[in-house]
Amino acid sequence: MAILKFAPEALSNLFKPPVTTAYPAKPAEYPERSRGHIEIEIDDCISCGLCARACPCGTISVDRSAGTWTIDRYDCIACGFCVVKCPKKCLTMVPGYQTPGGKKSSVTYQKSPEVMAAEAKKREEAAAKAAAAKAAAAKE
Repeated sequence: MAILKFAPEALSNLFKPPVTTAYPAKPAEYPERSRGHIEIEIDDCISCGLCARACPCGTISVDRSAGTWTIDRYDCIACGFCVVKCPKKCLTMVPGYQTPGGKKSSVTYQKSPEVMAAEAKKREEAAAKAAAAKAAAAKE
């Protein structure tokens, strides 16, 4: 008897479009205000550390001398404070989620050697200019 109660519903579903989506073939569409995850354009980063100071969870760490930027994605609450505080706007909030992993780990981004060399050259030029200005002030 239970089959007879279900039969009309089953037959009506044969003539309706599918309710489910074709997920692997068609990517998922995220809601407009979904948070997603943080991405960085590391070569644009000036390693100021404002993002790390703005992070309420302390998931971001910046090492200026090594040119690295590290985020612990499992502790990040995707609040977006770091994106707002970034002066160079190299941090973005990307819709979607990270692929799940079997263990808790952090992601470290490293600046390219060309960018590191250019930053070192700028620091040396600034130091030389400051030394020259100091020497000129001492002569006067």
